[in-house]
This record gives sequence, structure tokens and C-alpha cells, in this order.
Amino acid sequence: MEQSSQTTRNRDNYLFFAAVDNARNISQMLKTVNFKEMALVVITPNGFKVSVTDSKCIQAAAFIQADLFSEFHLKEESLSFQINLNVLLDCLTIFGPSTTSGPHPTLNMFCESPASPLILMLVEGGVVTDCRINTLDPGDNPDFEFPPESVVNKVIMKSEALKDAWNDLDFTSESLEISISPDKPFLRLSTHGLAGTIKIDFSKDADIMECFNCSVSQVNRYKVSLLKPSYRALTQSDKFSLRTDANGFLSLQYLITSDDKNHACFVEYICTPDEDLFAS
Repeated sequence: MEQSSQTTRNRDNYLFFAAVDNARNISQMLKTVNFKEMALVVITPNGFKVSVTDSKCIQAAAFIQADLFSEFHLKEESLSFQINLNVLLDCLTIFGPSTTSGPHPTLNMFCESPASPLILMLVEGGVVTDCRINTLDPGDNPDFEFPPESVVNKVIMKSEALKDAWNDLDFTSESLEISISPDKPFLRLSTHGLAGTIKIDFSKDADIMECFNCSVSQVNRYKVSLLKPSYRALTQSDKFSLRTDANGFLSLQYLITSDDKNHACFVEYICTPDEDLFAS
């Protein structure tokens, strides 16, 4: 990462340019997927997708819509590169942590070409900081797909219910078991740890339940170590969606609103079931 004192740039010289009035909206979204060092960034006219993959078992992606930005310009159909996510977050928070109501820096983002550094210009209280972050070729990164036609079960709930359940579950357990059925208990989360077996049930008729579609009964287990990072997205979200396919692949989507409540973005975690744990 390099810093410079240049404060003005000709936007026409850049393949990509974007501006946002509150850099915190970007940093808070990226923190929800910050569990590995390197991230894949894909920019299209619709916005950003920043994804992180661990051991080909879980992939997390933050989707930041273009309408969150005051300006968003891309001269090609798409722009992809890998970037050090830790460095990117350090730059975005270079003025220190900001609160929802406190002052926050504005942000301009530039990229001249696919092989060029990503340039960030942050301004707060008259202080201007430029950061240049080296990028890498996108490489052959796996893209976990979860097409709508593959979904066999889908649940949409208010996030507060899952936050409470998360705090009650025993994460000394190696796995989180998720049971979905058209009959009682409908949706059940279970852990088997030092505190014994803990089961938390959600009725399809509960007030916190916005949607419950179950076409097939399923019981799948997922490694707790893989799902733990998703709690960062859960704590910021207003509602979430839980989906499974016929093979037990799990999609957790979290709807997150910006500080001004005028824009919505979402984060998705896709996780493979742990067949070894299930067999044991």
C-alpha cells in the first residue's frame, strides 16, 4: 500500500471511478466477509461483489449495489481482480473507527486498468489521504452457485430471532445441525457440545417468520468453524434467508441497510454440508 498527496484526478483517465459520501457503508459491508486475507472483487455496472472462499467448503460474498454510491462509472462490462482485504479495510478505516451518528470520511475509488492498483481517496475534516493498493489477476477462483431452481427449502425470518438463538447455542460443538420439515418442529437448530445437546425450534407460524417453504424434510450438519464468521453479517442485518438444495448445500443471505437507511445491500454465505460429521 502506498499513500500520496494527490487530491485531484481526471476521472476520464480511469477504467473505473466511484464516489460515496460515507466510507463506513463500504467498510462495514466488507467486514462481514473478512475471514481470509485475499478477496476476489468483481465490478459490473450493477455494483460490487467481494467474495472470499475457504477450503472450497464455504464462500462468502458481499454485494454492494451501485445505487449506494453518489457516482459509479465503469467503461467496460466488468472488472475483476484479487486484493488483500485486510489492507483494503485498513485504508477505509485509516481515520479510525466511525460511528453511525459521528463524522465519517467521503470516499473516491479509481482503477486505471485491470492490472493497475486500486486507488482510494478519503477526505475527512479537510484532511485528504490517498491509498494505492496493489491488485492481482483474478485467477481461477471457484464461484459457488446457488440458482433459484435448485432450492428445495427456503425460510425468511427477522434477524433478531437468529441472533438470540445464536447466543443460546453451544459453539463448543463441532457442528451445527439444521433440520427443516413441513411438520413440527418445522425449523430446528441443534448443537452437541460441552453443555450437552441444545435444540432451538422455530414455528412456521411465528411472528418473526416471513416465509416458510419446505418441499422436502432435511437434516444436515455444517462445521461450526465455517459458519462462525457469518455472525458478523447477522449482527448488522435486519432479516435473513436460509435456503438449502437437494444435496444439503446451505445458503444464508443477510439483508443489511446503510447508515442512512436509504439503501439495502446483502451478504451471502454458501456452505457445503459436512458428510463426515453427519456419518458420525
